[in-house]
Amino acid sequence: MLRASLREVSAALKEGHVTPTELCQRCLSLIKSTKFLNAYITVAEETALKQAEESEKRYRRGQPLGVLDGIPIAVKDNFNTAGIETTCASNMLKGYISPYNATAVQKLLDQGAVLLGKTNLDEFAMGSGSTDGVFGPVRNPWSYSRQYKEKFVPKSHSQDEKSNWVITGGSSGGSAAAVSSFTCFAALGSDTGGSTRNPAAHCGVVGLKPTYGLISRHGLIPLVNSMDVPGILTRCVDDAAVVLGSLAGHDPKDSTTIQDDFKPFELPNVADVSKLSIGIPKEYHAPGLSSEILALWSKAADLFKNAGAKVIEVSLPHTCYSIVCYHVLCTAEVASNMARFDGLEYGHRSDMNKSTESMYAATRREGFNDVVRGRILSGNYFLLKQNYENYFIKAQKVRRLIANDFVKVFRSGVDILLTPTTLCDAVPYMEFIKEDNRTRSAQDDILTQAANMAGLPAINVPTALSERGLPIGLQFIGRSFQEKQLLTVAKWFEKQVKFPMIQLEEVKRHDHDAFQHQKSASFS
Repeated sequence: MLRASLREVSAALKEGHVTPTELCQRCLSLIKSTKFLNAYITVAEETALKQAEESEKRYRRGQPLGVLDGIPIAVKDNFNTAGIETTCASNMLKGYISPYNATAVQKLLDQGAVLLGKTNLDEFAMGSGSTDGVFGPVRNPWSYSRQYKEKFVPKSHSQDEKSNWVITGGSSGGSAAAVSSFTCFAALGSDTGGSTRNPAAHCGVVGLKPTYGLISRHGLIPLVNSMDVPGILTRCVDDAAVVLGSLAGHDPKDSTTIQDDFKPFELPNVADVSKLSIGIPKEYHAPGLSSEILALWSKAADLFKNAGAKVIEVSLPHTCYSIVCYHVLCTAEVASNMARFDGLEYGHRSDMNKSTESMYAATRREGFNDVVRGRILSGNYFLLKQNYENYFIKAQKVRRLIANDFVKVFRSGVDILLTPTTLCDAVPYMEFIKEDNRTRSAQDDILTQAANMAGLPAINVPTALSERGLPIGLQFIGRSFQEKQLLTVAKWFEKQVKFPMIQLEEVKRHDHDAFQHQKSASFS
């Protein structure tokens, strides 16, 4: 049951094969036995069971609220949740309980979803490994999969299985691990430069970053206001479409959301891709791209060619400037957003009482980690009066050029862009932490952040397993607000590649009755 898709479980709930309470209890007990993954910061057991009970009453009356009623979900710990702690994995917000729900969370609850808990992340979502939060790193469930264990060859005697676990990617690593390890059916992440798609690629799940303005940001603790979007993590493309349908649309509390009503859509089971034009941006053959991913990318292009689609190489000439431009704009907005954490209104407050200034300084020194402080310093440097024109204004001009590159390509008749999501598969934690956060983020965001700067929808689709038995994903980027087309293509591709199901002993023990080995012709 835990391995089923969201739609299948919804049907099972309707038919009475399982009750919302049973489902919730199964998920909670699996969360306990996979605690070592460190995917959750807070597990809201009591409120989850209460919500499941309410859902059960509605099913008994024959009046479920919709597809999501009774479905266990998880939420990244940078979305405000009334009555449940919201920490952003930082000392600055330890113990902080918001008085209100983020709009995205409220919409899920209004549809009857059962909130299991809040998932782990990099502090304030600044990072690409989910290794820098104050609650410790998240472990990738694939580290414990049969597929990885069978391929794992220790490099030395001292290197054993225990120290060889791989990262989830970030910053929504907790949400990706939660979905991948079957502890929930869908999870919310956030995506500023790739924070939903990157961990989705490393954990073998679907990660959707919608068009900027399609889902409300109200109650998502901001990192970069002009790029942040709530992201959706699920196990298949259909499920992402279901969740998107219940989240999208105008919100009076967020002036950047679309004005029109959003019509939820169902994806066709059989799609015709022969009339499509698929663009392959040559600049995404970036330095450091692994030969494995390059080969998969070209195989994927052939799949579309063989189905009759037009596959053409396109150019996005300003791509090479995008990561530098992103760094300037990102840190500048971070510096501005982080100013609210001063120890006066909420969150951590230092005991230093010499003066207000010393209290501010001590609060921020104690509350933020080095990564966050470093980004605040960079951002404030770029915003200094003497630097403003040369850095911030120039970066905004380059951002416009990057966005225009996409506009030109889509105007030329291209429907969807196909690119890699990450440069390589997930690396072992011990290797990942050898590099500092800034270097890692620059490498890991290189293929994903341009979509954020242009505000375009993008999705990671799990494609195949690497030689090491770890997931590799490819990314599709669509036209603004054309989520239906993007997801239709992603679903078609997902059907073609038949990505194998993770084989986890932990889940097998919990769910042995439903444990079916998925025999599939693997894409690789």
